[in-house]
Amino acid sequence: MSSNYFQSKAVAVTGANGFIGSNIVKKLVENNANVCAIVEPNSNCENLSDLNVEIVSADIRNTDEINKALKDAEIVFHTAALYSFWHNNPEIFYDINVKGTINVLKAAKEHKVKKIVYTSTVATFGIDQASKENPSNEDCFANIDHLFGHYKKSKYVAEHEVLRSAAQGQNITLVHPTTPVGYGDFRPTPTGQFILDFLNGRMPGYVETILNIVNVSDVATGHLLAAQKGKPGKSYILGGENLYMKEILAILSDITGLKCPSFRVPPVITYAVGILSTKVEPLLLKRQPSVPYEAVRMSATKMAFSSDRACKELGYSPQSSTKALYEAVSYFLATDKVKPEQKKLILDSTKKYSTRF
Repeated sequence: MSSNYFQSKAVAVTGANGFIGSNIVKKLVENNANVCAIVEPNSNCENLSDLNVEIVSADIRNTDEINKALKDAEIVFHTAALYSFWHNNPEIFYDINVKGTINVLKAAKEHKVKKIVYTSTVATFGIDQASKENPSNEDCFANIDHLFGHYKKSKYVAEHEVLRSAAQGQNITLVHPTTPVGYGDFRPTPTGQFILDFLNGRMPGYVETILNIVNVSDVATGHLLAAQKGKPGKSYILGGENLYMKEILAILSDITGLKCPSFRVPPVITYAVGILSTKVEPLLLKRQPSVPYEAVRMSATKMAFSSDRACKELGYSPQSSTKALYEAVSYFLATDKVKPEQKKLILDSTKKYSTRF
């Protein structure tokens, strides 16, 4: 990546306070860009503290607000999205992920934005035959029946609109993060939550699957590379290392000194728990399901991916998954999300582990 490519350029980032968005903002600041950090009204901006950026409150569903926010932008990173396995109003996925994206594209076109990098998801690719030995890539198309859940469906539809705009002449490159972990996961993401559950001793067993673990810092760097080198209308997977869940847990155990769960939960049990949680908790307990059925269905798929295209065409070079998991643990230990008694068990081990990097 050219060290002065972003120098003094006006760059707007939607979802700038989010996990991926805030890491992009940090990279842009390091590269001396003039950053407009666009955030949802009344949202948590902790990830943007101490950064020399302009913070603009705008709802991407509001055409006037997003139009005003992008008026001076030369480059736009569109990361804003609703990422969740459940919502009591499914239509909101389409309002934010599809209609919001269309609003961003229209505003960018009106203001003659030179480059757009759209943050999609690997969920729009096919993974029917994926394995560690044969990971999916950008040429694997999805079976529509496997796009379970409104998040996946809405992102698939949004991607169609992005590609339509690219075909009509907008300079848009698509990036597809796999399973990012690391600093800034304040919400947390579903992956961050499973790491937190491990740290808090709330994981008696695990479901065997494959995840592609990548450092969120590398995902951010990949976005900047896509802005500089990505081809219009082309997709790039931004991933790291394909690992079985038991391998991920073994690394977390090594980092923290905590015992690694040994009980492999049979799929039939996880499906039953997911169905009960999704049906009962919202209806009777008036709360979000603790084990969403869509999360259970995703856990049954092998999310193995290759980032070869990004490496060859963009110069993308991800760090080790072990470092990514270490940084995720370190981040959560610095928050109040880990129980004090668990922190005491973990801290000495992580301090010793830090010398490896």
